[in-house]
Amino acid sequence: MATTNRASLLTKTHKVLKKHYTPVAAPLDRNVLDHILFACCLENASYEKAEDVFARVQEMYFDWNEVRVTTVTELAESMGGLPDPVRAASGLKHVLQSIFETYYTFDLEHLKKQNQGVSVKEMAKYRSITPFVLSYTTQQALGGHSIPIDASAFDTFEVLGIASASDRQELRIPGLERAIPKTKGVEFGSLLHQLAADFHASPHSTRVKDILLEIAPGAKERLPKRAAKRKEHPARAPSSDKAKKPAAAATAPKTSPAKKGPVKNTAAKAPPKKKTASSSAVKKSKTTAVKKTKKVKKKSATKRISKSKPR
Repeated sequence: MATTNRASLLTKTHKVLKKHYTPVAAPLDRNVLDHILFACCLENASYEKAEDVFARVQEMYFDWNEVRVTTVTELAESMGGLPDPVRAASGLKHVLQSIFETYYTFDLEHLKKQNQGVSVKEMAKYRSITPFVLSYTTQQALGGHSIPIDASAFDTFEVLGIASASDRQELRIPGLERAIPKTKGVEFGSLLHQLAADFHASPHSTRVKDILLEIAPGAKERLPKRAAKRKEHPARAPSSDKAKKPAAAATAPKTSPAKKGPVKNTAAKAPPKKKTASSSAVKKSKTTAVKKTKKVKKKSATKRISKSKPR
């Protein structure tokens, strides 16, 4: 992208955003460490959610050392409400761990007293510190001219045509600090972050879409598209049911269509069972057995009579 075109788009972006958003100023009582940890909560999130989570963490834990030794899973539960609580909790914990291992204290006010370039290089060595957190701390705590850009801001700039895929890989927007002067850097960073957070939370929002098109009318083609709804086809029987249907049809009785008048019993009579040789033989054996038992009974009766005494 040409430098003049990018600079004009950035200037127009600032002008349009001032009509739709109000800059959010950071509290004056925050020290360097507070700015770093708050930036871990603010990345890709709105100011309201970040402030709420930052205050909640301070209330739930005794001090930052307790947060440092807490598991990421437990810390993520207390940071619910952010777009990615696990990522934010991991960044917060690991930054605290790196700071403690470097200084054995959480006091970072010495970074304000030394050369700004040296302080920025020193903070860049902290484990898990992101370019957004580093840039936000440089701007808010050290008074440097560095506009924080997170993933949601890169997405917004790509739609507007300000950033390219290569810019995202390098994690920087060429000419950003030249197009936006230092006197307006804090204001522009706050306004941009609010638009980017809204775009990240609701990319298909009509309000966000109107703001983006007001800045760059040609961005319509680069806006995220809604997923097309699949046409619902009539439900088809699964293959397993197809195999079962013929068997069920064979066993089920056939029914004739309904007719007017009395219903006749059309059920076919069952054919008479044929007598098999085995069944007749069984019957004969039964009859002979019955006759033998009768004879035995008769003999036993006469024997009893003969043995009885005469009257």
